[in-house]
Amino acid sequence: MRRTLARTALRLSRWKVAGELAPKGILVGAPHTSNWDWVATILMSWSQSVQPMILVKKEFFKAPFGPLLRATGGIPLDRNNPGETVRELLERAEGSEHFLLALAAEGTRSKGDYWKSGFYRISQQTGIPILFGYIDGPSKTVGVGPTFVPTGDITADMDVVRAFYSDKRGINPEMGTEPRLREEGASE
Repeated sequence: MRRTLARTALRLSRWKVAGELAPKGILVGAPHTSNWDWVATILMSWSQSVQPMILVKKEFFKAPFGPLLRATGGIPLDRNNPGETVRELLERAEGSEHFLLALAAEGTRSKGDYWKSGFYRISQQTGIPILFGYIDGPSKTVGVGPTFVPTGDITADMDVVRAFYSDKRGINPEMGTEPRLREEGASE
């Protein structure tokens, strides 16, 4: 039923889906410039019969949105203390063939200076690949690109990320944040 609903909604809104979700990965959603990004990610996932877990800041789980977020795979994240939530998720991922964790690496819909590095650190610690999820407003496309396993060379790895996202504009392009981590250059 979700698959049919998602495909119908995407068709009626004239959004296209590109790429196939892998059964296991850390799905980075970028550029994150609108609340509609969440809707588009859910529709893309459901259109492929996948239910991702989506990290969402805990403040959004108050009424009236809490039940809707939980029903669609939302997991509340305390951004001041994310460790416990992340540990629980990683325990769930261990030994599981199907584990799709979606998060917005930008951490906000507003223009910022850096991406949050959680997606990178989780992938590096677990070996779970990063999936390049994207929303491109101008082409009305929501999709997923290749999988990527970090090498540990943060700058080189982020060059790969930047190359992929270089032509993705988001729904509100002026609000996008360049893919770069605060940690880049720290090891040099």
